[in-house]
Amino acid sequence: MFILLLVFLVFIVFLLIKCVVIVKQAEVMIIERLGKYDRTLESGLNIIFPIIDVPRGIHWKVSKPTLSGTPMDVIEMRSKIDLRETAFDFPRQNVITKDNVSIAINALIYYQITNPKSAVYEIYNLPEAIEKLTQTTLRNIIGELDLDETLISRDTINGKLRTILDEATSKWGVKINRVELQDIIPPRDIQASMEKQMKAERDKRAAILEAEGNKKSAILEAEGIKEANINKAEGERQAAILQADGEAKAKIKVAEAEAEAIRLIVDAIAEKGDPERYLIAMRYIDTLKEMISGKDNKVVYMPYEATGVLSSLDSIKQMFNANK
Repeated sequence: MFILLLVFLVFIVFLLIKCVVIVKQAEVMIIERLGKYDRTLESGLNIIFPIIDVPRGIHWKVSKPTLSGTPMDVIEMRSKIDLRETAFDFPRQNVITKDNVSIAINALIYYQITNPKSAVYEIYNLPEAIEKLTQTTLRNIIGELDLDETLISRDTINGKLRTILDEATSKWGVKINRVELQDIIPPRDIQASMEKQMKAERDKRAAILEAEGNKKSAILEAEGIKEANINKAEGERQAAILQADGEAKAKIKVAEAEAEAIRLIVDAIAEKGDPERYLIAMRYIDTLKEMISGKDNKVVYMPYEATGVLSSLDSIKQMFNANK
């Protein structure tokens, strides 16, 4: 009898323990009563009725490391649903572009369960379903693009993939927040061709930049020579103007000095002589200096009116004698 009582007490304690369910923060639990959905347990302390209330187990695909270091996909049974945002590393897949180039793509998907009931009852193994849906959607999107468009359209592909996945998974109670393509790997021969093309393009840009630099340098050099010639010509012009102006002023000064000298001479001899005969005689004397050539002071030629010079000299002599 004591043993039966002890067993009964143990059973009661076991039932009491099973009545208490503690759910962690950001987690929920689906409870089924007699095989039918009853309620969703929120975080905190919850009371259920054992035997008739049973947590619904869900299949969940996860990747676990192996001894070789290669991750292996394993399906495990879970009783609680995590409501936090989850990052799903989409495995690398081979897809074919519009121009029939096979490339390898892997992506990272960030999703969050917003309706736990739908995530349990609307789809079997939610992570695997998202993976398969991503595979087919990505193949459709890449199949509409050429290789070059695929390599430069990451943001476009991410946007299209996120929109399609979010729309398709909304009935599963899942919100797709972000999709990021990690690697887009073309075949090796395509990579080699792309590297050659990039090298040729860089060489082309370098040659263009060098030619533009030489062109600008030649233009600047020509403009410099042009400005130098202009400045030189302007300087020579200014110098010629200043020189001509100086010579003109010098001639004016000489002429003024000669005029003043002649005036003084004329004033001096005006009372006792003929100034005109004096001036004519002085001109004849100057002309006679120009007719004398060489070191021997020989007269090259004698003008016909040479007697006029002699008479002028005689007149000057008479004027000076008269002044005495």
